[in-house]
Amino acid sequence: MNAMEKTIITVRTTIFAPVEKVWNLWTAVFNPSSHFIGSWEKGSKILFLGTDSDGKTGGMVSRIKENIPYRFVSIEHYGVIKDGSEIFCGPEVDQWAGALENYTFAGVEGTTLLKVDMDVHEDYISYFAATWPEALKKLKEICEKQA
Repeated sequence: MNAMEKTIITVRTTIFAPVEKVWNLWTAVFNPSSHFIGSWEKGSKILFLGTDSDGKTGGMVSRIKENIPYRFVSIEHYGVIKDGSEIFCGPEVDQWAGALENYTFAGVEGTTLLKVDMDVHEDYISYFAATWPEALKKLKEICEKQA
C-alpha cells in the first residue's frame, strides 16, 4: 500500500461534559508520555512526541490544517521523528505522508459529541480500531470525573 492508499476509520463518543472541557483534555489519552511541541494555529508545524518502551522519543511531524476552537481540528502528518531526528522520506514516512486526523466537537445540551476521522495505513488498522475506542473511553472518564 502506498502513501495515497489509506483507510479512514471513524470513532465517536458522547461525553457528559461541556465541549470546552473535552477540547482541553483530549490530547493526552494515548500514551502517558504524550506531549506536543509547536502551535495549534492553522498552518503551524506541530510535533507529537512520546517515549516508547525502550525509553526512546519518537513521534510525528505534522501541521495544523484547520483549527476552529471548540468545533474542529484537522491535523496533517508529513514526517516522523526517530532517534531525535525529523525524517521526511522513506518507508516509515510513506505510510503516514498526507494522512489526516480530524476531530469534530459538537456541544448538545451540556454534552459533547466527539467524532474522530483518521486516515490509517493498512498495517495500523487493527491497532487503531482497538486503541481509539479505549482512548475515547478514557477521555470520557477523565472529562466526566472532572465535570
